[in-house]
Amino acid sequence: MTDHINHLADEVRARRMTRREFMGRAAALGLSVAAAQTLFAQAAQAAGPVKGGTLKVGLQGGESTNSLDPALAASTVPFQNLRAFGECLVNVAPDGTLDYRMAESVEANSDGTVWTFKIRQGVEFHNGKTMTPQDVMRTMERHSNEDATSGALGIMKGIDSMKVDGDYFQVTLNTASADLPYLLADYHLIIQPDGGFDNPAAGIGTGAYKVEVDEPGVRHVFSKFANYWDDSQGHVDSVENIVLNDNTARTAALQSGQVHMIDRVEPKIAQLLGRAPNLEVKNVSGPGHYVFIMHVDTPPFDNNDLRLALKYAINRQEMVDKILRGYGGVGNDFPINASYPLFDASIPQREFDLDKAAEHYKKSGHDGSPIVLQVADGAFPGAVDAAALFQQTAQAAGIPLEIKREPNDGYWSEVWNKQPFCASYWGGRPVQDQMYTTAYLSTADWNDTRWKVPAFDDMLLAARAELDEAKRKDIYSQMGRMLRDEGGLILPMFNDFVEGVSKDVQGWVDDPNFGMMNGLAPNKCWLSA
Repeated sequence: MTDHINHLADEVRARRMTRREFMGRAAALGLSVAAAQTLFAQAAQAAGPVKGGTLKVGLQGGESTNSLDPALAASTVPFQNLRAFGECLVNVAPDGTLDYRMAESVEANSDGTVWTFKIRQGVEFHNGKTMTPQDVMRTMERHSNEDATSGALGIMKGIDSMKVDGDYFQVTLNTASADLPYLLADYHLIIQPDGGFDNPAAGIGTGAYKVEVDEPGVRHVFSKFANYWDDSQGHVDSVENIVLNDNTARTAALQSGQVHMIDRVEPKIAQLLGRAPNLEVKNVSGPGHYVFIMHVDTPPFDNNDLRLALKYAINRQEMVDKILRGYGGVGNDFPINASYPLFDASIPQREFDLDKAAEHYKKSGHDGSPIVLQVADGAFPGAVDAAALFQQTAQAAGIPLEIKREPNDGYWSEVWNKQPFCASYWGGRPVQDQMYTTAYLSTADWNDTRWKVPAFDDMLLAARAELDEAKRKDIYSQMGRMLRDEGGLILPMFNDFVEGVSKDVQGWVDDPNFGMMNGLAPNKCWLSA
């Protein structure tokens, strides 16, 4: 029988047998469905990419207010859309190295203050125009403009000047940076014609797919761009990103075959979902974290004793056990974990302590009125249940925490980064500089805790310029401790990225940078059937 099975696998590798034919022949030989699925997947993967078909993706985090303007992307669906039609200078590869996209190479001067990117030639925008170094510079200029309200604004603040010299784009910094290419991998910074100044939401980029349908809050359809420069990506004819904010609906769509992959699988159903013979659950740990954020400039959260009371009142291990079900780990109220190369594991873990919570709450002098936490199902998988656990333990410490459940549609535009206490999530960033610059630098547009501390800013700039890794690690440690003890971030857990994927999908690679292979699953995967 082994020879017959090997022959079937050879036929798949040679592309002479479809999945349906293989499964039928394998069953006739007495192979179980699960074993046949695994063998077919291995053979199909070895055969290499298959071109064609429509890849359908079910996603949480889409709203009727979403835009194709890269500057405004603030949740999962806009992020996935950007990955489909646009590209940055570089991406961060799964192993943490740089994957050159619109830049072919990068060099820095000896002290890390001047970085020169060689811009790839012969790349075409979807409107037929050739991408130039001038387009690159204009893109960076737009995201440096406060009127653009870009999520990358904090990153751009360190740039003193930019210029184009032939095929090269050069950046001069106010202070040295060892990580600038990683910062410019920020997904907001996709290169647009003339930087997107004329029409930032036009959806014109250099990516593998071009925009065909844009129905915010419903679906987004992309077709293969015939003149895409990279033959190693963009295998399917079209990609459809379908907004399925409801967890049950998203899971049902995968189980019924309406979509080929879904993001943010609820941990409580992940193992059950993975038992289906035609599905796989993919999970990878990384820097992503589920949080509750307080505006430190808004009463009553401008009182650090109240913030500490809430931090001590949350039972992190219970939350990890009941919400993540093993797909993640305990957080410590600053946004860095062991996935970062300069993480300081000696920073003491904050423990659940009702006595300390009650002590700090009393010391805060709070008047006893309800402390309102706004939350939605789409804030993160299990967010409403996590808020309920938080409410129970806070009340045990005498803290009057009240939960206000919000609709998913509009949550990222009307609640997050606007309301003073809400649930949220961060995908994390490849390096500490980018995470802190994006969300904790005083001038960052995405400073969602309103943490504006000059001493912290100074340390961030000092760490950026420090080329001695031991000294940089020490500065980052000080920053982490400061945020942990004084900041507005309650970080109970770091989450794995958990996705459900049909076994018809090939080419999947675990990527710790963000979910859906850092948003590139539709670009890098293909359909075997």
